[in-house]
Amino acid sequence: YKGEGILPARPQDVWECIRPVAGGLRTKWDQNVKDFEVIEAVSDTVSVCRTTTPSAFMKIISPREFVDVVAMKQFEDGTMLSAATNVEHPLCPPQPNFVRGFNYPCGCFCIPVPGEPDRTQLLTFFQTDLGGYLPQTVVDSFFPASISGFYSNLTKAVKALKA
Repeated sequence: YKGEGILPARPQDVWECIRPVAGGLRTKWDQNVKDFEVIEAVSDTVSVCRTTTPSAFMKIISPREFVDVVAMKQFEDGTMLSAATNVEHPLCPPQPNFVRGFNYPCGCFCIPVPGEPDRTQLLTFFQTDLGGYLPQTVVDSFFPASISGFYSNLTKAVKALKA
């Protein structure tokens, strides 16, 4: 899946809301992220992380957990990137009460809009296997609404950050 939108905020503010760090803002505004923890900090820009999600889609989708290696980078033009992919880690075996999901390579790009310092182009790419025994029709119904909600809630979060 690909999501794309222009947000009415500086790239730094958008990044602050989506930055994949423990104690970050994402768990406060993203309805699909219940908890985010760093399992191992490999460097200041690479870490192994565990993300948990609440049940969703009228509780048809049970809580999930994802373990990913996450890399962050800032480019000379001001673009900020987080990229991730599934990884197994000995410090994070599957937990009870969660279905282990699997993220294929995915990422978010916060791109400055030339000549408009208070606007950010956000590109998101992901392909997720939710795990478990969900019918594909449920998965296909869930993701488009989830992406739309992500952009809507992120827009509210950056506005609140600026206030």
